[in-house]
Amino acid sequence: MTDTSSHALRYSTIDGEHRHELEIKRSRFIAVLCRAETEEEARALVADLRREFHDARHHCSAFVLGPDRMIQRSSDDGEPSGTAGVPMLEALLKGAAVDGVPDLSDTAAVVVRYFGGILLGAGGLVRAYSEAISTALATARLVRRQRLRLLRVDTPHAAAGRLENDLRAAGIAVLGSDYGPSAASLRVAVEDDQASRSAFAERLASLTGGGPAAVDLGTAWVDLH
Repeated sequence: MTDTSSHALRYSTIDGEHRHELEIKRSRFIAVLCRAETEEEARALVADLRREFHDARHHCSAFVLGPDRMIQRSSDDGEPSGTAGVPMLEALLKGAAVDGVPDLSDTAAVVVRYFGGILLGAGGLVRAYSEAISTALATARLVRRQRLRLLRVDTPHAAAGRLENDLRAAGIAVLGSDYGPSAASLRVAVEDDQASRSAFAERLASLTGGGPAAVDLGTAWVDLH
């Protein structure tokens, strides 16, 4: 996923799908968290769970999308207004990231409720739906995403192996190499900020004796496991 309009350099998201169930006053709350990068993917999760739990009374949902978390949606799905979807969304937005910073995104959440016969009241519903998401997040596996600048370094065949080793030794990610008829090309990735790009340019110039500058290939979002 490439996003040149985003101001974010990194964020966290759910690694795959995660489920967690609570029982509150005989009602079952089945929270499902899933990675989603588009509204279509988020709504598909809701549709899939409606089919899987077709006999449940409610399938409330919330999702937050994009590196800057610009897209935020929620649905009470028949619960009293404001008692399900909004608390779920707020729990997602407060969800701790890998390093403790609340920057969770590209995540869809659905809470399937089987009514147990005891009314919870508006306050009870807010607490239940919020708790369903927060406890699910506490046990879910998260993954860090980072926006990296992709670059191509062209070098003579005879120098490619040594240059690749030198770059790796300097802590620079070398994604691969391609060998053409007249030269080799190394594909590298650096953090997408001015300081990192400048430091790489200086290191490359030092290693190649002032050889050709790297070619900018744009940015890409990469999962850091």
